[in-house]
Amino acid sequence: MEMNNHSMVTEIFLLGFQHLNNFKILFFSLILLIHILTIYENILVIALVTISRNLQSPMFFFLQQLSLSDLLQSMVIVPILLKTVMNEGAKISLIGCIVQLYIFGVTEALQCLLLTVMSYDRYLAICNPLCYSLIMNHRFCVKLIIMSWLLALSFISITVITAATQEFCNQNTINHFFCDYFPLLELSCSDTSLAQILMTTLSFPVLLIPFILISGSYICIAHEILTITSNIGRQKAFSTCSSHLAVVSIFYGSLIVTYVVPTRNQSQTIGKLLSLLYTVVTPFINPMIYSLRSTDMKNALGNIIQ
Repeated sequence: MEMNNHSMVTEIFLLGFQHLNNFKILFFSLILLIHILTIYENILVIALVTISRNLQSPMFFFLQQLSLSDLLQSMVIVPILLKTVMNEGAKISLIGCIVQLYIFGVTEALQCLLLTVMSYDRYLAICNPLCYSLIMNHRFCVKLIIMSWLLALSFISITVITAATQEFCNQNTINHFFCDYFPLLELSCSDTSLAQILMTTLSFPVLLIPFILISGSYICIAHEILTITSNIGRQKAFSTCSSHLAVVSIFYGSLIVTYVVPTRNQSQTIGKLLSLLYTVVTPFINPMIYSLRSTDMKNALGNIIQ
């Protein structure tokens, strides 16, 4: 896979997970099952929120956008992952690699911003319920969604354009299962220091600030929950918040380790396993944790089945 002239690099070879041996079929089957369930869950959430009159609250409006983001990401990342598992690698054109990086980046950034918006929605609903309906009206919710999309598209455009304008030479093999930012930069024969600084800088408004805001929101929510006199109500509220925090911690933790504090000494296998968390696992569990567990969603699904 070596290239002598950087102008000849027109395709990228993704190594994926090597040396799976006897576990290849098992790993492929597991990822395929998760992928099918992910598509089913997220389409179900999008459809239910669209057609059910009982799911028109701001939270379900945000969850619908989160499911759309999860669905797009899964359809962009998982098929090439499955291909690398079965064929012990996969070829993708350089343009296709850049497009995959862009769509992946937009969906990840959008999820970060949507989770922040959702935490603010829960904060208002629990800590300031009297002002909730006044603040979280339909117009304001639409503005939040549009802002989230525009910020995700603009931030990722900057980083992807920086990566796309690099000169790629010498070799075209990426030891990953998709076209990720830092592995792609390793193929460049030009100076990538500016691109790396840019990614670290943009990770603050996209990753760290949302994570801090979400943490602050849930701290306030937890404080409010402690004032609930009913033990059953308190346990139910804590159960919901703890499951949300667990998903947020997995999602943001793996992203921060990968993009904010990346280390060259980090095992490539560990890096790929971390990537599985936010590209495969999170889109799979998001609908179950945030949407399908809710009573309103179950009732809406039951009404349709009947």
